[in-house]
Amino acid sequence: MKKSCIVFFATFILASDLASCAQLTPEMAAERSKWEDFLKTGKIIKSEKVGEGVTKPKKLLLKKGDLEAYAIWKRPSGLGAEYNDKWECEIAAYGMDKLLGVNMVPPTVERRYKLSSGSLQLWVPIPMNEKRRTQENIPIPVDKLEHYEKMRSLQRVFDSLIANSDRTLQNLRYTEHWQMILIDHSRAFRDSRPYTDILIYGKNGLVPQDFGKLPRPFMEKVRALNFEIIRKAVESYLTNLEIKAILIRKEFFLKEIDELIKEKDEEAVLY
Repeated sequence: MKKSCIVFFATFILASDLASCAQLTPEMAAERSKWEDFLKTGKIIKSEKVGEGVTKPKKLLLKKGDLEAYAIWKRPSGLGAEYNDKWECEIAAYGMDKLLGVNMVPPTVERRYKLSSGSLQLWVPIPMNEKRRTQENIPIPVDKLEHYEKMRSLQRVFDSLIANSDRTLQNLRYTEHWQMILIDHSRAFRDSRPYTDILIYGKNGLVPQDFGKLPRPFMEKVRALNFEIIRKAVESYLTNLEIKAILIRKEFFLKEIDELIKEKDEEAVLY
């Protein structure tokens, strides 16, 4: 694969200044649109099986003009997939990532392959993940530790809002600069209990773990969420019930954050 794919995504994350949750520049937004178009229209040169994942994804090599890149095509089916695996959730997660300015999910679109529709996500060949880091006891560089904690905080909120019940250590990945990349969202956007009664993370979550400090611009985006805004971001890839479930979880999350602000002061909760 040409290095342009790797360079683009590493630059995309670094330039977007996730620590302050800054808006993308017009140039960066145009670059992301270019990759979305490439994924939708690039010619499929070859395919190969991916050695991991119960959803049996395919790794496709695409080419358009002088550009070549790999992408992961997913359409959960067969004995390896569960009833709640949905390829549409991969695209919706990318839409929510863009909407909230998280900027951790690689470009993802709908694409037909062998007469079936599925999700196609830009392949980011990054060997480091949280499982390897913990198993090999690889330390976070001291100068990256604060940034790492901020990224994990955003990840916990993002997964809680979209009810991603399948966040594993393998799909928490890092670039060489310790920027976080999130993949595998086919089991997100649950719209039934317990995911409409409780958050995945948080003080009283299914995984009782504090959210940590969060960026003010991100919090403003969360507070602004409503049905129409989410529908525009996820298009037809979520049902009305799935969108309403996001809004239920939004209220749980905001209630916890507002209580923390009253208890600790805003400066201790937001930055």
